[in-house]
Amino acid sequence: MLRIVAFLLAVAIAPVGALAQPYPARPVKVIVPWPPGQATDLAARIVAQKLQESLGQPFVVENRAGAGGQIGTEAVVRAAPDGYTLLAASSGPISIMPNLQKVPYDPLRDLAPVSLTALSPFALVAHPSFPAANAREFVAHVRANPDRYVFSSSGTGATAHLFSELFHAMAGLKARHVPYKGSAPALTDVINGQIHYTIETVAAVSGHVRSGKLKAYGVTTARRSSALPEVPPLAEAADLPGFDVAAWIGYAAPAGTPREILARLSAEIRKAMQAPDLRERYLALGLEPAATEPDEMAAVLRREQERYARIIREANIRIEQ
Repeated sequence: MLRIVAFLLAVAIAPVGALAQPYPARPVKVIVPWPPGQATDLAARIVAQKLQESLGQPFVVENRAGAGGQIGTEAVVRAAPDGYTLLAASSGPISIMPNLQKVPYDPLRDLAPVSLTALSPFALVAHPSFPAANAREFVAHVRANPDRYVFSSSGTGATAHLFSELFHAMAGLKARHVPYKGSAPALTDVINGQIHYTIETVAAVSGHVRSGKLKAYGVTTARRSSALPEVPPLAEAADLPGFDVAAWIGYAAPAGTPREILARLSAEIRKAMQAPDLRERYLALGLEPAATEPDEMAAVLRREQERYARIIREANIRIEQ
């Protein structure tokens, strides 16, 4: 009896934190709002593996694709804000889609940023027969022939389309847009000469550039891409100061997730991004490793949403509802 009383007294006076299990105390679900094999999926899985190793609990990736990433994103928004449901977040459903159509969430209000994990640079590529030896000649040639040339994208309102519109606006170009259902067919028709040029991910074009099937004029980021180190930035090669855009990938959680959990996850992700094997795998995918604190990622998301809203408004881009 005395032992029971002593135990109850010890529990009563023990600090609450001493009784709480450290996070994570059970498996964590990572929802990817895209099909398996897509860039966000691959990037998230690589990081999830590192988090599992460092935090000692399974990080289980679940693909919940559909509606341009909206279905999986909404599932995370509606999940309990306890750190046990995370989102493999990316530009499309977070920064772009809310500016194009009504979505069932406000990404800046309903999600808590954790950390960026990758930036995906794009590249301006054309059929090898295109009559321009470098980016400056490309700009001069297209500018001198308004609406003569045709460019493709993976779809109206897709990241590739928006980057192309920004490039055209900054360079003073007018060209005709042909949207496709995905990057592969958009690139295929550039390779076979039916489409003059496109701006697509370095990951998608690098193999074709190395094989000589495509000619690369520049990358969309201010720094060279590790996957195409010989290709200069368009900001420099096309004389477009300030042209610096890339798609982003990261981790987020439902709004209201405790800050200590966000900070823990962010710290572990930042540590993981320094691992040589992770960096090597990312670079092989054409992704540039990135890592931020939660507040830094929040600032990036605000800036990106404003940037895409401006591109969409100025280019008068509309998609069918």
